[in-house]
Amino acid sequence: MVVGEGIAAIKDLTDGLGAHSVIEAVGTRESMLQAIGSTRLGGHIGFVGVAHDVALPLDNLFFAEVHLLGGPAPVRRFLPELIDLIWNRKINPGKVFDQVLPLDKAAEGYRSMEERKAIKTMLTL
Repeated sequence: MVVGEGIAAIKDLTDGLGAHSVIEAVGTRESMLQAIGSTRLGGHIGFVGVAHDVALPLDNLFFAEVHLLGGPAPVRRFLPELIDLIWNRKINPGKVFDQVLPLDKAAEGYRSMEERKAIKTMLTL
């Protein structure tokens, strides 16, 4: 789905208004533009993590009249509990990952995520 199609789908679901709150966690220019375009006037966009080399046209943000808030993802705080839940098969993280590689290919996994060929890579033993 391209940016315009995503925005149109949200606008259609909200009778043309847009969403009151949008969370952006992908970190690409396209995902940020889609979040801005999908948010109603006066709405809020929250972004998690650090977007690298993402340039946004300020006029889009300015005229959208939205609140943009962001911060780091506190991954380390939740990691021990999440690993325990996965290890004990209480949750299945597989739905998040679109690439699976052996641990010795970790560098390749990071490279494919950086090049936007994969969203999340699962490393296996």
